[in-house]
Amino acid sequence: MALKSGVLLAAGFLAPTIATAQSAHDAESGETITLEAQADSSEWEQNEHFRKFYPLSVETLGGGTDDVDVELYEQRSYAIFRAFAESVGVDPDGMVDHLKNIPREMVMIVNRDPTVLENYESFMVALRGPR
Repeated sequence: MALKSGVLLAAGFLAPTIATAQSAHDAESGETITLEAQADSSEWEQNEHFRKFYPLSVETLGGGTDDVDVELYEQRSYAIFRAFAESVGVDPDGMVDHLKNIPREMVMIVNRDPTVLENYESFMVALRGPR
């Protein structure tokens, strides 16, 4: 079930703060899928929907995190997460539920180290952790 599960993204995003495996619900089959957090993430990192999360984050957090409308950032992020889920055939609401902490995590990460927004690669390392 390579990328069809789409949940590899969740594990990679939250790698610094979660266990090494995650599970999510596949809407089509009704089964739960468990994936390794440090598995090859290159395919989902290049997904068009996922790549939209980076400019959203730069736009929202690039000027600093003090005056960020976190709820708006969350809602805009969730729209991207839903579109990503649909593109890989999993339940959009389940994906959002699974990834719901990512926007606030990103705010904390950027607050500690704004340089993570300098380029997509740095951004991805901040989200998934080092390989």
